[in-house]
Amino acid sequence: MGFAKNSNRSERWTVNRSERQAWSRRGVLAALGAVPAVGILAGCSGSADASEGTDAKAGASTKAKATAPTVTVAPADGTKKAGFTSPVEVTVSNGTLASVEVSGNDGSTLAGSFNDARTKWTSTKDPYSGTKYTVTATPKGAAAQSASFVTKQPSETFVGYFTPEANSTSGVGMPVSINFTEAVKDRAAVEKAITVTAEPAVEVVGHWFSDTRLDFRPEEYWAAGTKVTLSLRLKDVEGTNGVYGTQSKDVTFHIGRRQISTVDLAKKTMTVERDGSTLATYPVSGGDADHTTWSGIMVISERFKQTRMESSTVGLGDEYDISDVPHAQRLTTSGTFIHGNYWASTSVFGSTNTSHGCIGIHDAKGANDSSVPGYKFYASSMLGDVVVVTNSGEKTVEASNGLNGWNLSWADWKAGSAL
Repeated sequence: MGFAKNSNRSERWTVNRSERQAWSRRGVLAALGAVPAVGILAGCSGSADASEGTDAKAGASTKAKATAPTVTVAPADGTKKAGFTSPVEVTVSNGTLASVEVSGNDGSTLAGSFNDARTKWTSTKDPYSGTKYTVTATPKGAAAQSASFVTKQPSETFVGYFTPEANSTSGVGMPVSINFTEAVKDRAAVEKAITVTAEPAVEVVGHWFSDTRLDFRPEEYWAAGTKVTLSLRLKDVEGTNGVYGTQSKDVTFHIGRRQISTVDLAKKTMTVERDGSTLATYPVSGGDADHTTWSGIMVISERFKQTRMESSTVGLGDEYDISDVPHAQRLTTSGTFIHGNYWASTSVFGSTNTSHGCIGIHDAKGANDSSVPGYKFYASSMLGDVVVVTNSGEKTVEASNGLNGWNLSWADWKAGSAL
């Protein structure tokens, strides 16, 4: 068995050698016949290279898209109730910013600045509340990209009511007085948002009399003919927690001639000076010993051709009630007036102080007699004129009692500023 087996192996080997020879010849023929087949493969190989080139271009395009500049805006595009207490920020990835423009539907624009790398732009100021903004950012070497957002409205607001009125003409003692509808906690922020400038130029400083009142004045009375501009930039200024201002406006008024009237209650006279010259001297009657008149510098803050005066409104019970007091001009909030008097004897004026604290001038009932002193003084006066009371036997009026801040020294006035 083993042998046979070997014999078989021998035979098999012999056959295999013959086959190898045969296949060797076939292999030559096959090799010769393979020449054109190589050409076909080469052709197929060429098509494969073209496909790889297309894929490479597509990859390059995808890569270009992936590395194109991308702009991001904060607040985000499409925001409907964006905050207004932070600046607008524009950033770019995979590039630098050539320009950024931010415009509001109210016509305003926001200026800003770039970082050193020009990859980020930040607005110099916060956006306004209740405003739609459009942001246009242009990366260097790329098309502009746009975004928009709308800022929300504040839930609580305040305003400042100012004196004097816009485009009015006042006397040289008229301060700029602002009364706020809400108590102000951040006085510095609010005062910083308000400026008062004068032409010719002079330093003007604010003074807080309370959380709701801020007045402005120069060191000395305004010069005659001065143009005064009040600039309110209170919009979105947080006066107190969660309460924001709404005003952004400029108001201009003018100073007229210089008129200073000095009341000497020891002499019972009033001397009126206009632009350095004496205009008139009138006999007057001031407060009696029980109702002395405030002394000090007072400014005319209201004027009435006729008005009713009731003692109960100033804490004096029912001592008087006169329905038609002529030519009344207010000097203090507490009720001091300089006014015409038709009910007292003419002999009182210039000789006796008989009033309840006001300064009386002889006048006629009805306020139409141009020959009497009360009429003449009223006709020569305007809001903001200065009335100085001396020798009244009373202390100096509080600076906050009316528009009477001139009773404070310049140092004390400036000490009342929050800046």
